[in-house]
Amino acid sequence: MTYNRNNKKGNTANMPAKGYLKPEQKEKLQKALKEEENYEIRERILILLLLNDGKTQEAIADFLGCGKKKISYWCVHGDVDNLESLKDKRMEGNHKKATPEYIELLLETVDKEPEEMGYDFCRWTAKRLATYED
Repeated sequence: MTYNRNNKKGNTANMPAKGYLKPEQKEKLQKALKEEENYEIRERILILLLLNDGKTQEAIADFLGCGKKKISYWCVHGDVDNLESLKDKRMEGNHKKATPEYIELLLETVDKEPEEMGYDFCRWTAKRLATYED
């Protein structure tokens, strides 16, 4: 069982952990914040730095304009000693659904006039291409 500052029962997950970072960890995060090109990684670094400054997860979510679940997730899963932990699998490129063959077929299709292929319309739309490619 946990108690908050007023000695009442409660959950400490939303309480700030001011100064939990070692000076070298804080410096490492500040340097990475300046150098990182990916905005999602920068946001995750900022979450850890704001938590270190004593901001609550709710205050960080309000400040960044995102959901509290996102803040909670990165407060738990973000490892200050391993900045690679701030990446997720989608950043590695496994989100691609189109194979090189499909892309080639799609490019060949859009180069042709739909009328040449027996359609009564003269322009391809995303919906029409999706129907044709199925």
